[in-house]
Amino acid sequence: MDFFADIEHLLYAVSRVFLLPVLLLIVLSLLYAVGMLGAFLVEAWQRRRQASAERLLGQARDYLQRQVISSGDLELYILKQLEWLRIVSRTAPMLGLIATMIPMGPALLALGNGDATEVGKNMVAAFSAVILALLAASLCFFILTIRRRWLLQDLHRAERTLLLQEESA
Repeated sequence: MDFFADIEHLLYAVSRVFLLPVLLLIVLSLLYAVGMLGAFLVEAWQRRRQASAERLLGQARDYLQRQVISSGDLELYILKQLEWLRIVSRTAPMLGLIATMIPMGPALLALGNGDATEVGKNMVAAFSAVILALLAASLCFFILTIRRRWLLQDLHRAERTLLLQEESA
């Protein structure tokens, strides 16, 4: 019996080690989401003022450091632009779940011992983490969805521009 108890204690200790890194990743995800929201609002304002296909071509040329780019190059550039939004929108809820589950063990132990203060402390940490993680994921998913549409529209316009350039050459 002591062997299984030792394994349980080891698993608990290892899971507690991951609580701080997971909480830091949630905070970073939230900061990223807020930063991307600001960039999204700026991009929305810029889209009202500037032709977006030319901007996409210019950004891709600057990034690839090539004058001649293909449709495939543009698609890869778009995927790179959306990559972190997609990662954060998918991983933040998982991080929130991890940050919820780790404090639940001590909360249940405290509940069994009748220590309501300790239960409350652990539950506040657990639920605060999941709320912030879901907020970060929601913001990133919203931005990802709209930016994907914008960039695909830009891609279609840019492909037409590239075709016209090839035909005229």
